[in-house]
Amino acid sequence: MIYLELFWGFLKVGLFSFGGAYGAIPLIREVVLSYGWLDDSAISYMIAVSESTPGPIMVNLATYIGSSQGGFLGAVIATLASIAPAFVIILLLMAALKHVLNNRHVQATLHGLEACVTGIIVAVGGWMLWENLAPSSRADFRAVGIAAILIAVSAAWKPVFHKKLSPILLIAISAVLGIAFYL
Repeated sequence: MIYLELFWGFLKVGLFSFGGAYGAIPLIREVVLSYGWLDDSAISYMIAVSESTPGPIMVNLATYIGSSQGGFLGAVIATLASIAPAFVIILLLMAALKHVLNNRHVQATLHGLEACVTGIIVAVGGWMLWENLAPSSRADFRAVGIAAILIAVSAAWKPVFHKKLSPILLIAISAVLGIAFYL
């Protein structure tokens, strides 16, 4: 019986949660309290723990509550029930969009948006550089130095290693540079 309750409770959460994790919290709270799985203080504690662990809050809460109520199988059932609606909706949307994406007008629009987004990113980067280097403001030359090193690494990576630079590696390099420059 607990497995059916976990499935149904978290399926409702997955189906009717809109607005991201914080929009799902009231619904999760209502479902969890209605079944008596946790009390208010335990829910607050688990929200804090779920925020500090990797992954979406809703999935983390579903996994924890499923595990506490039904063991490993309960965790699997609650987690799958919470993500299944979004998974199915995305599959249906992609099936519908597959035909639309082949349209030449849609392709032209997407290429135009690509250029627009690139321009926005470059403009924001230029604005941030100007704000750090303008004579009226106090320039943070360490930040500019880190940015220059990252730009150089990004530009030199493919010609040297013959493959694209991984974003994870770029983040790691940024972290090391930040520690080295600011410590």
